Amino acid sequence: MVELEGRVALVTGGGRGIGRGISELLAVAGAAIAVNYRRDAEAAAETVRAIVEAGGRANAYQASVDDTEADAAMVEAIRADLGPIDLLVCNAGVASRGRAVADTDPAEVSRVIATHAIGAHHLCRLVVPAMRDRPRGDIVMISSIATSHYAGNGAPYNMGKAALEALAFTLATEERPFGIHVNVVAPGLVETDMGIRLARAMTGDRSLADLRTLDAASPFGRVCQPIDVARVVLWLCSDGAGYVTGQRIECDGGGAVRIT
Repeated sequence: MVELEGRVALVTGGGRGIGRGISELLAVAGAAIAVNYRRDAEAAAETVRAIVEAGGRANAYQASVDDTEADAAMVEAIRADLGPIDLLVCNAGVASRGRAVADTDPAEVSRVIATHAIGAHHLCRLVVPAMRDRPRGDIVMISSIATSHYAGNGAPYNMGKAALEALAFTLATEERPFGIHVNVVAPGLVETDMGIRLARAMTGDRSLADLRTLDAASPFGRVCQPIDVARVVLWLCSDGAGYVTGQRIECDGGGAVRIT
């Protein structure tokens, strides 16, 4: 296991789905974990409990990432509790409603982009100055293969993830002189609550409750799991990726799930 001993990681949306997988694996690798959540305090508390019971260190912190004041208060609380943040995973996200551009509420566009990209900008602005003084800094943006295909009926989500990637690549250039690595992980369909909602929209089957029914149609015979994404994040934050920055890695098994 790659050692992250002495490092402090903030994982936004860290209590559920992909975020929980990332939080737990980084904790196993030795990092102290700040589990951010917006509304699901119970899920965040369960993730913290699992980390602590496994011998790790973690606390939960409530903040909607698109709220600048809440972000600032959260970052200060993490520094007081766990120490300086030198690893940031921008994972918090929301789905769009699957409508054509002509039928999309403007408020939805603002909400989705704010969560995915503007909130990430706020947090980077807050943590980067102190991260420059650490032996190493890492920022990983969790995007999506949506930015490889730009399918219809999802403009707010596509726009939010595209803006998130633009932030990552810009920041990678700016912060390379300070030893900060900034990279993007772009998963495909992952077995999470959001993944189930996406699969329902793709298949038109609103009764779909278990993505494992799609295993046979998936690369390597199984639907991607949160741990698969977490392993990519961990590698990017390891010495093995010490010369890697400004990169986008797709985690979809080399091909999309075939949904009919």
